[in-house]
Parts: sequence; structure tokens; C-alpha cells
Amino acid sequence: MPFDTPSSTSDRPHVVIVGAGFAGLEAAKTLRDAPVRVTLVDRNNYHKFQPLLYEVAMAGLEPDDIAHNVRNIFQGNETVNFRLGTVVDIDPARQQVHLHGSQSLSYDHLILAAGAVSTDFGIPGVEEHAYPLKNVPDAVNLRNRVLRQFERYDRQRAAAGEGALTFVVVGGGPTGVEMAGAFVELFDTLNDDFAQFDTREEARCLLLEMEDDLLPPYKAPQRAYTRQVLEARGVDVQTNTAVERVAPDRVHLADGRVLPTQTLVWAAGVKASPVANLLDAEQDRADRVVVSPDLTVPEHPDVYVVGDMAAIEGEDGYEPQLAQVAIQSGRHAADQIQRRLRDATTERFEYWDLGQMATIGRNAAVAEFAGGIAFRGFMAWFLWVVIHIAKLVGFRNRLSALVNWAYNYFTYNRSARLILDAVPLSDDGPMEGEAEGEQVTERPQTVGPQP
Repeated sequence: MPFDTPSSTSDRPHVVIVGAGFAGLEAAKTLRDAPVRVTLVDRNNYHKFQPLLYEVAMAGLEPDDIAHNVRNIFQGNETVNFRLGTVVDIDPARQQVHLHGSQSLSYDHLILAAGAVSTDFGIPGVEEHAYPLKNVPDAVNLRNRVLRQFERYDRQRAAAGEGALTFVVVGGGPTGVEMAGAFVELFDTLNDDFAQFDTREEARCLLLEMEDDLLPPYKAPQRAYTRQVLEARGVDVQTNTAVERVAPDRVHLADGRVLPTQTLVWAAGVKASPVANLLDAEQDRADRVVVSPDLTVPEHPDVYVVGDMAAIEGEDGYEPQLAQVAIQSGRHAADQIQRRLRDATTERFEYWDLGQMATIGRNAAVAEFAGGIAFRGFMAWFLWVVIHIAKLVGFRNRLSALVNWAYNYFTYNRSARLILDAVPLSDDGPMEGEAEGEQVTERPQTVGPQP
């Protein structure tokens, strides 16, 4: 059945799922044996394992270790079809999803699972100069930037400019903590690559957090352990520190200080995908769509919003934007569609909190599970590795990630140290501005949001 054929011409209801992240993929898997037609739409042809993006950025894994072709996931299944495209509009009245440069998709049921994008909270300079970490191209772009900074410094230190090897991570949540820990491990690895200077002495990593402590959702012992390990490994942790504005070669803090840096990683927060703005529905301050208990949009019972796009009412406010919430809500939306096909009433979504984990680096992590069970140190790190490998999509991805991690662990060597962008003119010939001693800067390439 063609993708753009109106659902009324088919005996099977048409379900359109927007987004092939955790929520969208789980919804599609749940429906693959149901008496429906499913069209899964995403602007990328792969599903990415977002918790490991930082490993790609820090040369620990290759992009294809954490990404899997969507068509391959549903190969041989006649229910689920994939459409590569970008959603530009949604018409709930006509039950249509409009794609850029393509015919519209008519639906009987719509699941919006387009995820989240980075938010700059209106801070000047963040969008122009900071490096986000939400997509695979973001991770590769950041890796290119970091490795090229070391090459520039090795080539001619004076021309590299102040702050060339000062890497600032903003945001003390799991992503920021994992990035900071991986940075100092990368410094150790690169020390064997550069004989003219000691990367561990010349390079610095600063982790800035505006709250009182790192990992705010975690218990106090876990937070204290995280900070202790990071500082012991060389990370300059600064809490109660807010960013006022970002310039190409420095970051201005709210307390008046100025930190010279040419590379600032933004891990300070997210908001719902711009797709959430297409519904003309109630949204929270993070642009998430406020949904009914069964995850439908009020006044649009055939539209479900799940994952990071959804403001789902929980016991203590809205549920957090976590992978587990996304997976469970995607599955729940698919289950409700099947209930409605049986003329049964829909059920309320109940989130089952399985716990939370964050790695700090080699042999160090924190973990909290249901029932008050908590680990930190090697055991937490080992559990983190096992669970994340198990959650990767596809045997090949799991095997490749395991082999790469094992190699990195036993050799202390981050093997994916490749610069894959086009060589700038300033690096192809004499460094631009060398004669005058001017600083060379490189603006980040921003990556558009998910569908």
C-alpha cells in the first residue's frame, strides 16, 4: 500500500509514527504484529542510541556503533514501513501529516515521538558558538573540533590562541558529567600522539553547573562521589556557576568572571522538538505537549504524544525526559491504539521507575534502582556497561561496542581518533592570521532538530 494512500481505502487502520527514537521505535515494534498499517517517519534513516553520543564525541566509539538502519530493524515485516522525511505541518482536523517535499500522509492514529532538542535558555551566543550533543552529526562535529584543536596547538601554539585547549562543559547532569569524565580520559590517550607537549598538562576541562551540586536528581552520597572522582581525575568542577553569554573565544559568567575557551559543550538542558509547536495544543515551559492520562492530546483522541515531547503528569509533577519514560510511553500509546481497535476503553499511563545511572569514567559510575538500592564505583560502572550494551539495537552494534570498549579498557586507548570533516583552508595552508598572531576560530556546524 503506498505511503500516501488515504487510510479510508485500506481495510487496516493507518498509524503514522513521527520519530524513530526510543519512543517511536518502541511504538512501531509493539504494533508490528497488529492489524494495522504503520508508517514510521524520521529525517534520518537510522535509530541512534543517544546515551552513548558522548562516546562518539570523545573518540571512544564510532558513529555506526550506536546507530542502526531503521529499515533493517523492520526488514521482512509487512506492517511497518519507513519514510525518510521531515514533518513541516500537522492537520488534526483532516488527519494529515505534511512532509517537506513529499506528499502528505493520512492517518487514523498518529503518534508523535520526535524527541527533544537543545535549548539555550535565551543566553546570548550559545546557539552561535556552543557545541550541542543531541544527534550523531553533533557528536562527530564535536570530535572533529576537539581533535583539530590539538593539531592546531601542536602546529603553532601562539597562533592557536588563548583557550585553545580549554574545554568547557556546561551542565552538571548525566551528559555533562559523562562528557567531562571522557574529556580527561581523551587527554591521557592523546598524550601518546603528541610528542612536543604533554596533553595532560596543557589541556583543561571545566564543568560548570548552576545548581549547588552535580547530578541534582541523585542522592547526596552519589553526588558527592561524582564530584570527588571528577576532581581527582583533573576536571575543574564549578557549581553555583551560571553562564551569562558566550563568545567565540570565551564564556562570560554571571559572577563577572571570564573563561577563555574556544570549545564550549552545551549540556545544560533540552526542550521538545519543534514538531510539538505544530499541534496548537497546550504546552509547558519546555514546549512539551500537555497530554491526557492515556497520552492523547485533549480534543484530538486520535493523536498521541510520547517521550520527550510529552508533558506527562506524574506523582511529583511531569515525568522526566528519560529514555525509560520514552520507551514505556511509546509502548503504552501503541497498546491504547490496539485497545481502541477492540472497542475497549483506553487506560491511564503509569510510569515504572527502573532507576537511573550515570558513568563518570573508567571504573567509576553511580546507579540508583527501585527500592533504594544504590551502587557507586566499579560495580555501578560494570552494570552501566552491561545494560547499555544490551540496550543497543542489533547484534552487530552490541558486538562492535563491546569490542571497542574492551580494547579501550585494556589498552587505555580511545581508538576512534579520526577527523572526518573537510579540511579548512586555515589548516590546509599556513594558519590564517599566523603572521599577525591572530587567533584562529571555527564556528560549530549546528544540526537541525529531529522530525
